Amino acid sequence: MAELTVAAGLARGLMRFAVSKGANETALAARSGIDLTDLQDQDKRILFANYVALMRAAKDLSGDPALALHYGEKNDLADISVVGLIAHAAETMLDALRQLNRYRGLVIEVDVGTADRFEHVRKNGELWLVDNRRNPNDFPELTESTFARMVGGTRQFGTTPFVKAVHVTHAEPLYRAEYDRIFQAPLTFESDKNAMLIDEAWLTFRVALQPRYVFGILCEHADALLKSLENSKTTRGRVESLLMPILHTGDVSIDTIAGKLGASRHTLFRKLKAEGTTFEKILDELRHKMALDYLTGKKVSVNEAAYLVGFSEAAAFSRAFKRWTGTSPRNRPN
Repeated sequence: MAELTVAAGLARGLMRFAVSKGANETALAARSGIDLTDLQDQDKRILFANYVALMRAAKDLSGDPALALHYGEKNDLADISVVGLIAHAAETMLDALRQLNRYRGLVIEVDVGTADRFEHVRKNGELWLVDNRRNPNDFPELTESTFARMVGGTRQFGTTPFVKAVHVTHAEPLYRAEYDRIFQAPLTFESDKNAMLIDEAWLTFRVALQPRYVFGILCEHADALLKSLENSKTTRGRVESLLMPILHTGDVSIDTIAGKLGASRHTLFRKLKAEGTTFEKILDELRHKMALDYLTGKKVSVNEAAYLVGFSEAAAFSRAFKRWTGTSPRNRPN
């Protein structure tokens, strides 16, 4: 099973917040195992385990045991992820919550099984927003920052309070007073769920902080990021990412890639078969895709394209290209 990750923007936001509270950046990076250069691109991925270590180090080095609550309270998701911008461009609060579910992995990957992470549950005439994250008490700080961010984000609209009660599965902390200040609602610790009782009027509350056309642009970007993230979790996606930089060398055997993955040839064959493909099929399709890209708009010559996709002879490349497209590479449309 692939390791869970978080967006670098989330980790960068946490690190900057911790530094503003007195923590040392170099010490935070050392204790969390995070390379500071990896935080420059907010869409880059950081291992979930390193993010947990960063949170724990941030609490310790800042001297603020309630730092997770304060980070959620003070940092808008729109400042650290495209998902927050999409939520701001959604028409209603319900639509914003749907987008949070759709793109949740772009912010932080968590184990929720097959369920949505955030689910509306009606019980005894009440509407609860439930966080379906499994094993939440392994990292209760995520519950704290998530709920605090949701509640804090709704207060900018200055209308009916979003939350009417808060339930969490972890034990009451020594900084209980900060829960009372931030949530301003009845609290239940060691509950059977992580959930907030919400005012139903908020479901139809209009958000639209960004023009509607922005929503489509942001979603297109998020969909591309999501596809990239999903590909990184599949064996096929990992094989393609390893083939790309060495495609031109011609040294693209299954043994070479298996070695880079730290797996045997048989193991790689078996994993690809389970995904309904083969190494040869992936290689052929990647060469086809890259050949079209190189030749579109006459970026390179036919001979150069042949070299770039790993063919030692232009004739062999021409035969492959005709098999892919039905035409010669020299007669390709621009």
